Amino acid sequence: MARPSKKKTIILISVAAVIALGATAAIAGPVFYRDVIAGPADDAPTAELDTRAPSTLDESTLAGDWTVTDGSYAGYRVDEVLNGVDVTVTGRTEDVAGTVTTSDTAVTAATITVDVASIATDSSQRDAYFRDSALQVSEHPTATFELTSPIEAPSDATVDAESTVTAAGVLTLAGVSQDVTVDVTAAADGDTIRIAGQIPVTFADFGVQAPSLGFVKVEDTGFVEFLVVLEQGPRG
Repeated sequence: MARPSKKKTIILISVAAVIALGATAAIAGPVFYRDVIAGPADDAPTAELDTRAPSTLDESTLAGDWTVTDGSYAGYRVDEVLNGVDVTVTGRTEDVAGTVTTSDTAVTAATITVDVASIATDSSQRDAYFRDSALQVSEHPTATFELTSPIEAPSDATVDAESTVTAAGVLTLAGVSQDVTVDVTAAADGDTIRIAGQIPVTFADFGVQAPSLGFVKVEDTGFVEFLVVLEQGPRG
């Protein structure tokens, strides 16, 4: 008898893990699963924080190259429905890299890369399914966002206040690229700039099929979300 391929074995193990996760939820009760087992979802990313330091940036020298630095993270937000109870799940990784280029009045280029394989939720079983089956990280280990048109700064923008603008770009996920738009909020924090946003996605557009096992179903849409911290110049 022919032995199953390694890829097929990984998929079978991943599906079994999701089934086990759902079975645990069904036995424990959907509300108990949401509030105790799964726990609360992470807050949506925001550029404005109570601890944000006053800006030390010189507005006359903001043009140039900026690099993603410590404090950045990215991931996803999806809703699961377990026997009629909504459970919000968030996955996070701090393995984010990229560069942003600015002129005196606009962001002219940006490329952000995320190590998808390192995204983690509250459940290693769920993570195994999304890594190995849904997102196929062995073939597509990273996701990227690339800006496709300049973002003009609002006429009243200052480094001391947050600003929200709309960015257009290409999101590449699981090896599939799609045009997307995202509202991003930027705010200075000391000598860095924080940029936060949520990109709405329909998983099928990227060839990703959300699992549905009867007692637990992952919604067909969700968000790719991020908080990017930028420092001026190449990373030291």
